[in-house]
Amino acid sequence: MENYLNETYFFDFNHPAIQDTIQEFQNKTLTKKEIAKKLYLKIRDQWRYNPYRISFQKEHYKASSIAGKSEGHCIDKSILLVSCLRALGIPSRLHLAKVKNHIGIERFIEKFGNDEITPHGMVDLYLEDKWLKVSPAFNAELCQKLNVQTLDFDGENDSLFQEFDKSGNKFMLYLEDYGSFDDVPLDFIYANFKENYPQIFQNNENQNEINI
Repeated sequence: MENYLNETYFFDFNHPAIQDTIQEFQNKTLTKKEIAKKLYLKIRDQWRYNPYRISFQKEHYKASSIAGKSEGHCIDKSILLVSCLRALGIPSRLHLAKVKNHIGIERFIEKFGNDEITPHGMVDLYLEDKWLKVSPAFNAELCQKLNVQTLDFDGENDSLFQEFDKSGNKFMLYLEDYGSFDDVPLDFIYANFKENYPQIFQNNENQNEINI
């Protein structure tokens, strides 16, 4: 369990940017469950989801770097959440998967060449003797725009992407589980991007960051 509380290059929770992010949760009257629930909502909604920027610069995947932005990819937001949870004494790890999106996907297909988000970042956190999965990617404003119920977390059950929208249409489908990681597997993430989205690399082979 110690591995899931460690500070790393990416989960740099002693950085002032992370300490500022968690300051409101350093309240001894809050339980670990209350902290996890409130922190999940903060990361979910205060960093807007943006899947259209892919970085190949190692430093951009540091939690302290992500904390200074106003938006992020699902991997970015998950890295930030893991770092904040560890800083507050809650064991956590990065979890990666492949998901298929059915709604509001036209621009994504045009840019990426398919309707699969991979690797999709989420978080495993340890509360009350069990691991729970949470996905802080889609902010409430985006969910409203897509006619999807916001994804909440009760501190007791997994909080994974919604299978259907409010009208009963298919929304998200999990296709493949890549497993959990105690640190950010950057080589795997880069290789996964290139394998699944060859279209976006045709004219951007030597760029450190791709804005689509």
